Amino acid sequence: MRSDPTRVGIEIDDDGLARVTLRRGEAGNAIDLDMARGLLDAARVCAQEAVRAVLLTGEGKSFCVGGDLREFSRLSGETLEKHLTAVTDALHDALRTFAEGDAPVVAAVQGAVAGAGIGLAAAADVTLADADASFTAAYTGIGYSPDAGVSWFLPRLVGPKRALDLLLTNRRVPAAEAEAIGLVSRVVAPDRLAAEAARTAEALRRGPTTAFGVTRRLVAAGLTSDLGPHLDQEARALAAAAASDTGREGVAAFLGKRAPDFQHLSFRT
Repeated sequence: MRSDPTRVGIEIDDDGLARVTLRRGEAGNAIDLDMARGLLDAARVCAQEAVRAVLLTGEGKSFCVGGDLREFSRLSGETLEKHLTAVTDALHDALRTFAEGDAPVVAAVQGAVAGAGIGLAAAADVTLADADASFTAAYTGIGYSPDAGVSWFLPRLVGPKRALDLLLTNRRVPAAEAEAIGLVSRVVAPDRLAAEAARTAEALRRGPTTAFGVTRRLVAAGLTSDLGPHLDQEARALAAAAASDTGREGVAAFLGKRAPDFQHLSFRT
């Protein structure tokens, strides 16, 4: 069991489920430099340990309201530019580290989700939102431009025209609309969010981690690759998966009419 008592907590159970928690609930989990670095530390721990799934949550009423404007407002000029560069460098390295691993990421979001909070929610493989959640890009409303991958994820999830609508008008998107346009995976009742997110993460933890990792990378690559090369990449990946311990166990379980046991197979190289 691991825990981090700073802005971001991380606990990894013996079965490989990592619970990463934003711990600034009193401030809407606004991302300051310490939180950005805490997220990066958590991502690196997940990459180094035998983590099979990640559950990302935020304490308090809101998942994440974006950057800590109070912190930013105390700085100006070159000092502010250097500070924001440090914040985004750490935050972006965290997003890259989570994306490069095999372990799928489940995010459970509630309340207000704005700015970089949208980036964290969009970066997850499965994003569950409670029915009372709402999403606001917010950046241009204060004269900022996007970070946290928001300008990369939004066009891919909701389309470029709708992404520009959200980024330029900063209109509030309720949870039901967020689900309808593809910003979140599913909307659940507020009193069911924690349980449903935990159930989803636990189901993924029991799954074929290496196959999940390959699938995540194929989907990401498919957004920018031509069909022909991508089909070749799929073929090579499938052949390798079929020959792996994971693939052999999956087929044996199917033919034997039993549940596969992926948990006891090593997925680290």
